[in-house]
Amino acid sequence: MTPRWLIARRGVQLTLLAAFAGAPWWGAPLVQGTLASSRWFGALTLSDPLVVLQAALAGHAVAAPALLGAAAVAALAAVLAGRLYCGWVCPVNLITDAVEALRRAIGWHGALLPRADRRLRRVVLAGVLLASALTGSVAWELLNPISHVVRALAFGLWGAGAVALAAVAVCDLLLLRRGWCGHLCPVGAFYGLLGRFGRLHVQARRPEACTHCGDCFQTCPEPQVIAPVLQRQAIGTVIADVDCLRCGRCLDRCAENVFAWRLGAPGRSPR
Repeated sequence: MTPRWLIARRGVQLTLLAAFAGAPWWGAPLVQGTLASSRWFGALTLSDPLVVLQAALAGHAVAAPALLGAAAVAALAAVLAGRLYCGWVCPVNLITDAVEALRRAIGWHGALLPRADRRLRRVVLAGVLLASALTGSVAWELLNPISHVVRALAFGLWGAGAVALAAVAVCDLLLLRRGWCGHLCPVGAFYGLLGRFGRLHVQARRPEACTHCGDCFQTCPEPQVIAPVLQRQAIGTVIADVDCLRCGRCLDRCAENVFAWRLGAPGRSPR
């Protein structure tokens, strides 16, 4: 099967990275700034709402364009589904997916921490917001590997970017499988909560065709979101869990075409 949604996601991610890298490397500034706050085509400002929220909690004055840019991104995430950012935009997703592919290639399934509660990332998110309020700084941006990577591309500051990527890779390879995105990253936790009532979902279009082969569970970075849908065995039931990345991996992998996209209210689907 052609992994069309994987190809689409990689196309979006690499295009965004190329745009940020364009200014210093090609002399073509399609975008200025980073994913924290950027200005596109010299006219459109987009800001990360989590960064703006931290700045507000820290007592910093936030300029009107940044506020409007954050509102636009937050509205898009809330209307569609928050963790689209994780699967379709975040550059760190490229690294975590590569580490997971390496794990499978070498047959390594172990970790120093065999399991952890995925709700830990929400605790980290609360800690980040509290730290911003107490320290008067945008606390998470000092550590955020997403920002370090984009700053490396945009401004050539590869020291911090390389360290951040190496730390994420080591975390996922040795400490905890899918540890960064699946258990620790506060950005994913924030966008998941923001898009809790989003309209874009994966639905069980043909649940009766499921052979219980487990392919969708093996490929999904958040496999716990799939089980309630397949257990219910009802046509049209959607994956409405806030942890779903809407990445389309299950659609690409399922040979029986059990899953399909749905745009609309989730209704009374399992959470």
